[in-house]
Order: sequence, then structure tokens, then C-alpha cells
Amino acid sequence: MPTGVHLRDARQQLFDAAERVLLRDGPNGLTSRAVTDEAGCAKGVLHRHFSDFDGFLAELVLDRAAQLEAQATVLSEAVGTGTVAANLTDALTTLFGPVPVAIIPLITFRDELRARLREARPGGGIAILAQAATAVSAYLAAEREIGRIAAGADIDSLTLSLVGGGHLLYADRDPGPPATAVVRTFVTAVVADAVRRRPG
Repeated sequence: MPTGVHLRDARQQLFDAAERVLLRDGPNGLTSRAVTDEAGCAKGVLHRHFSDFDGFLAELVLDRAAQLEAQATVLSEAVGTGTVAANLTDALTTLFGPVPVAIIPLITFRDELRARLREARPGGGIAILAQAATAVSAYLAAEREIGRIAAGADIDSLTLSLVGGGHLLYADRDPGPPATAVVRTFVTAVVADAVRRRPG
């Protein structure tokens, strides 16, 4: 009986295969068999590298969440440049890309996965959304520090509005994500009262 191809970087290839299955078939289609079939390897390969399927999914989510930290860096480097609304629009477009948006319902509907993630991230919050909130909050605070956001602006409320509303904009959309102009209009409305207008 064939055992499939040998995977040089098995963990990463299994993560990539799971991502493809998730984007194509949704959370319900993401099974260990679907992942190993997509990766072209024997089912035992997954269990050789992970304790069980929920352990695999937890590491997948943490891996993809960590990738969002790169976007947090990009956003932090944008402080003081361009406009606040444009920077946040760009950030939300990346933070709520196809993979992060597909992962959120996976976390929501798998109790054991949520339990594993709570163990790995004791601070709480849903992975992906938590990364987005941290990035946006830090950016807004930095912009407030240099005076481009009003000193009295409620950063927590702005963050909640941007991340929660941003997720709703991107979630469960057919045939695809919202147009950039739609996201910009939303972001502009949320931050309108907080953004300091420059004279002239």
C-alpha cells in the first residue's frame, strides 16, 4: 500500500495543505484525511508530528497568527505617514485576508481547538482577532502620542469598532472581499471624530 510522498518540511507542508483545504472547502471540510490527501502523504505523517488533529490545528492557527505580526510591524512603521484612515484601511485589508478570515470560524466551532489555544495563549481572546486588535490598538496609541489622533480619543473603543466591524465586512462574503473603497469609507467613519485635522 503506498504511503505517499516523503515530505522534507512536513509540518510546513501540512500547514500549507490545511490552508488550501480550508479556503476551498471551509472549516467543515478540514479533516486529517483531507489534509494528508492534499499534502500527498500518508495519514500517519500528521500524527508523527502532532499529538492529534486538534493539536495540529492549534499549531496551524498559532503559526498563521504569528505571521500577522509582520503586518503589525508594517502598521507601526506607518505612524506619522500618509493618513490614519489610509494606513488602517491597508492594515485591515491584510489582517482580514482570506486565510485569517477562514480560520476564525474554525476556532469558533471547535471547542477542543479553543481549549488548546487558551492553554497556548493564556491572555485570552480569539487568535487572529487578538493579533488584529493588538496591532490596531498600538498604531492608534502611537498616532495619539504624536498628535494625529485626539488626546481624549478612546483607543479601546476605536480598536473594538475597527476590528469587529472589519471582521464583519470581510466575513462570509461571496464572491469575494469588499472593495478597498468600501473598507476606506468604513474606517474613515469610525475614526472621523478622533482624527485631528491639520490647519490649512
